[in-house]
Amino acid sequence: MGEVLRMRRAEREEMIEMIDTTLMAAILDSLKDPLLFADTEHTIRYMNRAAIAHYDEGESLIGRSLLDCHNEQSQQKIIEILATMQAGEEERLITDNEEHRICMRAVRGADGQVLGYYERYEPPAK
Repeated sequence: MGEVLRMRRAEREEMIEMIDTTLMAAILDSLKDPLLFADTEHTIRYMNRAAIAHYDEGESLIGRSLLDCHNEQSQQKIIEILATMQAGEEERLITDNEEHRICMRAVRGADGQVLGYYERYEPPAK
């Protein structure tokens, strides 16, 4: 009987995790602005629908290094900002032009450790 209860608990937890993942993807896909999440090794792990449509190579970017998508100056900037995030910074403005403002934002686990980062888009400053 104990084995059956453990199996049911594991199945329930797996179902909750699947629902949570599906719900989270649906929420992120509902955003009108591109959202691309990269881990601390700069590997692209997730792109919402807007990001897939926004970037020329679309969904094929998932699993690739974000650094490969940028020039040397931008690569260095991303690496430096990630280091400051690992030291405690939450967000940094990286682009501010007439089209948009882009901030790089840390994503942290429950223990406070940086899991990765994403770019947050907003309208241009007036």
